[in-house]
Amino acid sequence: MESKSDFSKGNVNGIIIRLAIPLILAQLVQVLYNVVDRIYIGHMENIGQTALTGMGIVFPIILIIGAFTNLFGTGGAPLCSIERGKGNEKRAEKIMGNTFAMLIYTSILLMLVFYIFMKPFLYLFGASNDTYSYAYGYFSIYLMGTPFFMIGTGMSGFINCQGYTKIAMAATVSGAVVNIILDPVFIYTLNMGVKGAAVATVISQIISAVLVMGFLFSKKTLLKIRKENLKIEIALLKKITGLGAAGFIMSASTGLVQITANSTLKATGGDVYVGIMTVINSIRDVVILPTSGFTQAVQPVIGFNLGARKYNRISQAIRFVTIFSVIYMIIAWALLFFFPESFIRIFNSNPELIAKGVPALHTFFFGMFMMSLQVAGQAVFVGMGYSKHAIFFSLLRKVIIVIPLTLILPYVWNLGENGVFLAEAVSNFVGGTACFTAMMISVNKLLKSPEK
Repeated sequence: MESKSDFSKGNVNGIIIRLAIPLILAQLVQVLYNVVDRIYIGHMENIGQTALTGMGIVFPIILIIGAFTNLFGTGGAPLCSIERGKGNEKRAEKIMGNTFAMLIYTSILLMLVFYIFMKPFLYLFGASNDTYSYAYGYFSIYLMGTPFFMIGTGMSGFINCQGYTKIAMAATVSGAVVNIILDPVFIYTLNMGVKGAAVATVISQIISAVLVMGFLFSKKTLLKIRKENLKIEIALLKKITGLGAAGFIMSASTGLVQITANSTLKATGGDVYVGIMTVINSIRDVVILPTSGFTQAVQPVIGFNLGARKYNRISQAIRFVTIFSVIYMIIAWALLFFFPESFIRIFNSNPELIAKGVPALHTFFFGMFMMSLQVAGQAVFVGMGYSKHAIFFSLLRKVIIVIPLTLILPYVWNLGENGVFLAEAVSNFVGGTACFTAMMISVNKLLKSPEK
């Protein structure tokens, strides 16, 4: 296992593939936590479209919760990889302990805030009188699982950075399989509807968290959670959040984009377009998984080789993940372009939603292959510890480009609700090109440095 955890030896492409496959499978199953909920709810008789729209209002808030998970999880894990590459196991364990403690504290705080301000938040984020009850019914129960979600998701990265990706995958898969099995039981058999979907999700999150922490407290792990490492070290926390800020901003800004889109679509097109955006976001969550898995797999490889000063291997890793991401995204875009209705029907078969959803899907995903450059560039920045670069380009694409365009385009050139979907396409071209170009320029000098 030690040799498999040494990313400075062996074929770089092979290592990335070995790490990526279980990551992709784990992420696929994890996405099914929410996507399966939407599929079941969207096909409920008579109320499916309205209930699906209500759930769509909740998911941007869940992304914000996930953003805080990333703030510590995606910040701590790459730093842990770098320290492992330097042979500093004690420092790596300190990073892991501090991350664990902050995930616990933050999850409790978020639960309190969202429970107190739930109603005004839901209406502000796009709920109508028709969809509010479904949004509230799901979210009020889902919040109970916040600590388990944040711990299970945030700490799994510390299993991956040790090379135990199959164990991390097994923990995620186990919880998700339970969710998939329990969904129809609670939703249909027990007639709980959206509340049943939330109950099933919380139970599955508890299972995943128990399995992740069970391994990290076991004798098999290379790095152990120790009581003395749970005391927060401010200087270290700044490094963790400094690097994790990129992941935080990416998730939080995605949530803010969806909130802005839902609110704008409610005003310009009504609930049907909020439902369409829910479907489109669900499709995107699944489609981008392979690219997301490979870019996450490359981060510990880059981090380890940075610590080991194996710069040529970093160059190989960047080249491989970029080529794969671009080719995959082109193929995915072609499938979505030629078979849009088939993808929409997975979630809902309402004729109005399909008729209006097909052109919206075409607009939203136009140029999605350019998103691969953004994802690849972002992953390299994070893996190398270039937190400021990663943060800037996260802000550029989502906050500086997408949100303003989402608010402006619907009211110019008679674009209406189509302007909301066009904003995403524009950001793919501008943000992807800028991020990848800057990444190559930024790391070029380092990659030409003498190796150890």
